[in-house]
Amino acid sequence: MTAQLILSLALFAFVSSATPGPNNLMLMASGANFGFVRTIPHMLGISVGFMVMLFLVGSGLVQIFDRYPVIYTLLKIASVLYMLYLAWKIANAAPVTKSAEAGSPMTFLQAAAFQWVNPKAWAMALTAISVYVGDAAVVWLALAAVLFAVVNLPSVSLWTVAGQQLQRILTNPRRLRAYNWTMAGLLVASLYPVLDL
Repeated sequence: MTAQLILSLALFAFVSSATPGPNNLMLMASGANFGFVRTIPHMLGISVGFMVMLFLVGSGLVQIFDRYPVIYTLLKIASVLYMLYLAWKIANAAPVTKSAEAGSPMTFLQAAAFQWVNPKAWAMALTAISVYVGDAAVVWLALAAVLFAVVNLPSVSLWTVAGQQLQRILTNPRRLRAYNWTMAGLLVASLYPVLDL
């Protein structure tokens, strides 16, 4: 893997991590509802979870999916159902002042596991493997996975900070409810590519 290829991969990792998607929408909602510090495990779960996913898929897991295409269908169904559930949770999140008693942000393990049903994460992983890693040695696959985690963490942090900054505006329960329903709607809308409509 050349320096130019590593730079290209880093740019792809940044753009794909920083653009809107299920992870970033949920982090923004979590930042608004629970604050930055309580969302840190969620952020770390995304970065580490995606790093592990990229490595495992690149190590040959994708060949199992190619051999048994029904797994893709099951994964798509699981993705849609889980994301609809998360959208419902976001839409019904408690007001900021009551969030400590009425709800909690996603945990590290939940966020890491979510990567396996996140359509954008799959698209990112498959693109990174097919375009940037290919048949390179496992050390390059590991480098690509670590590079994604390093680039991803600042990106997801910005989305959480943006949500946290909205707390000042969302002190009114009606505004918070509208915000949460908007974020839930955007999360559902992010399913559009998965549904092949």
